[in-house]
Amino acid sequence: MGNFDRTLSSEDVVRRRATLLQRLHIDGWLLLILLVLAAGGLFVLYSASGKNWDTLLKQASSFGLGLLAMFIVAQIEPRFMARWVPLAYLGGSAMLLYVELFGYTAMGATRWIHIPGVIRFQPSEFMKLIMPATIAWYLARGSLPPRLKHICISLLLIGIPFVLVLKQPDLGTAMLILASGAFVLFMGGLRWRWISAAVAAAVPIAVAMWFFVLHDYQKQRIHTFLDPESDPLGSGWNIIQSKAAIGSGGVFGKGWLLGTQSHLDFLPESHTDFIIAVLGEEFGLVGICLLLMVYLVLIGRGLFITAQAQTLFGKLLAGSITMTFFVYVFVNIGMVSGLLPVVGVPLPFISYGGTSLVTLMTGFGVLMSVHTHRKWIAQA
Repeated sequence: MGNFDRTLSSEDVVRRRATLLQRLHIDGWLLLILLVLAAGGLFVLYSASGKNWDTLLKQASSFGLGLLAMFIVAQIEPRFMARWVPLAYLGGSAMLLYVELFGYTAMGATRWIHIPGVIRFQPSEFMKLIMPATIAWYLARGSLPPRLKHICISLLLIGIPFVLVLKQPDLGTAMLILASGAFVLFMGGLRWRWISAAVAAAVPIAVAMWFFVLHDYQKQRIHTFLDPESDPLGSGWNIIQSKAAIGSGGVFGKGWLLGTQSHLDFLPESHTDFIIAVLGEEFGLVGICLLLMVYLVLIGRGLFITAQAQTLFGKLLAGSITMTFFVYVFVNIGMVSGLLPVVGVPLPFISYGGTSLVTLMTGFGVLMSVHTHRKWIAQA
């Protein structure tokens, strides 16, 4: 009898915990994975930044702000989010236009809105989240699969911020915005003939971009991708050094804080875009595989939430956010390992960057909202 009481008591505790998480609209598994990633990211960033405490504290503060944003967004029902999506799209596009006209320039690019003494941020980061929400809102208002008219309007909605970000210039972020909107169209049941047409149009579009859109430094990055040894001390330096760092780590790595490529300044941008090279050098193949496993679990959880979503808007939005996160990881790792051209995409939760981190956490807040509000409705 006593054993039965103890068992019953343990089950009651589990129910109470589950109820508390539901009331807070927080998905426990998702939160746990994000905390693991953030802790590991700070651990690697400390070494990659040359033991710079200021950088570490700024990143930790950004993660704390991201947690707050995630918690706030998770409280909002998806149907209520949908009402404000058009206004968010207009506001995001207006900020991108402001950047084009009056933006803050640094390192040869105009990507920031700078309020002296207050904040400096990249509006393009917010469009990575606003864009899939906009296309999901638009497609959810009609029937699926989308007709040609709806596809054209969706492409127009995607194209405006894509062009504005491309002109900053920021090819990496522009491609992520394009991908986030395209994923929604794909999950909306885009017919294969339209997909085939898009694939067929890729070659002439790429040729046109080469001659009329891409800047000289972007063309040089593609040349470097094809043959990094052609300019080993110039444009090919980053790729060559990142490969050397990853290769020198071997299976188990050299140990934390013992990497030579980053600490001796052979590896540029070691705390931002190329931070996985630091991870590979210090923790080896084992460290990279562990990180990929955590990413895989996170993506799997996102796809599970997508499959369980009860509304069309929630399903399209959750799926697009999850797949865009996959593109983040794929492009950064492919870029650093020399499998893709360098486009300036940070490694999620590991690379230094406040706006990017807050945007990512906000996106996962949307996933939590889709999932936990679904549970609440199912029990009502």
